[in-house]
Amino acid sequence: MILRDSRGEYRVTIEQDGRVSIDGTIVAATVLAPGELRVGDTGHAWVCASGDARWVFLDGEVFEIEVQPEGRRRRAVSSHASLSAPMPATVVRVEVSAGTVVRHGDTLVVLEAMKMELPIRASVDGTVTAVHCKPGDLVQPGVALIDIA
Repeated sequence: MILRDSRGEYRVTIEQDGRVSIDGTIVAATVLAPGELRVGDTGHAWVCASGDARWVFLDGEVFEIEVQPEGRRRRAVSSHASLSAPMPATVVRVEVSAGTVVRHGDTLVVLEAMKMELPIRASVDGTVTAVHCKPGDLVQPGVALIDIA
């Protein structure tokens, strides 16, 4: 599989014994419930899927994982970032508007799902070019909430 974020692409392998390897580095991951993982000793991740795509919500960032059959070419990585919901959720707050300059880690949108607040944070430094949601919207995984360039 290919893990893609704003910094690039990484090869993800699931070993026969269940260990997860990212570019050769073993990462401890334990399934807690369907769609919920413990990563390392304290991290929590939520996963949702559509077709061959997987989205992972971890520590305020959304990562896309693409299941890539052998021989298929990788998609190009863009310098333009779109942030989306990791699971179906309701928009609680939108902290930015088009034209806002943001830094990696800034909270852009706060979602609520499964009785939890999920901050969506900037994965890159840049300028917000579009906001595609407003408080009260029900959003789905994979649908862009904020565009950053």
